[in-house]
Amino acid sequence: MSHESAALLHGLRLWQPPDRVHVVQKYRASSASAGDIARHRLGLTDDEKVVIDGVATTSLERTVVDCCVALHPLLALVIADHALALGTDRAAALAVLDARRDPRGRRRARLVLELADPGAESAWETWLRYIVLRAGLPRPTTQLQVHTPHGDYRADLGWAEFRLLAEFDGRVKYTRGALGPGHDADRALFDEKRREDHLREEDWGVVRVTSSDTPAEAEDRVLRHLSPATRKALTPLHLLPPPPHHPVVPPAPVRPARPARPARKAGAR
Repeated sequence: MSHESAALLHGLRLWQPPDRVHVVQKYRASSASAGDIARHRLGLTDDEKVVIDGVATTSLERTVVDCCVALHPLLALVIADHALALGTDRAAALAVLDARRDPRGRRRARLVLELADPGAESAWETWLRYIVLRAGLPRPTTQLQVHTPHGDYRADLGWAEFRLLAEFDGRVKYTRGALGPGHDADRALFDEKRREDHLREEDWGVVRVTSSDTPAEAEDRVLRHLSPATRKALTPLHLLPPPPHHPVVPPAPVRPARPARPARKAGAR
């Protein structure tokens, strides 16, 4: 297994489930091969093969690199963010990327790996960060802690230099019982309002983005909080293409990660 299929085995977040099973094999596919299987002829070293739940798959670092090379940068960034949160070493992943013989996609894959942030706690938070990075904003601090006289608060993204916070606001926490029988949606809404009032009292701007916002709307909502001079000085990251449409189904849930063990030298690739 490789690419997004391997990412699922490693328990990584995905923006959307893959439409094909990705495998590595040494031989070319025949004309009668199934169309829902994507076959990749890749050279793998022994330390790039592991076994998870009895299934031979690419190692975590190799999986992340393959996804960064082959996928849309947003989809790859969702995977890379979570991989770093699970302990993947960024330098090790970059070394795997540099060792690839095929240079195609390397430049953009390197950018994705460099932009990856273990602080993203959901695929939607990665989506929001992707939008502001593409717009040319400085790299935000994820899970930024803000201290106020009323208590300490944490935001999905933030820029201390602009005193600006940006958050992806899911509707589920405002839905009665959505987070369990003890969840009080009215209380959650009230607490969120007080939290925002306390932040604004300390001159912090707060931007809320939801899944109903288009990328352009989300970008505009953030940029309007910046001064005209700051907006004019931004240099968009053109190497990052526009985000794809929202998935038909919500971003794929995460399965618990299983420990991987090295593949036997004579094992499947």
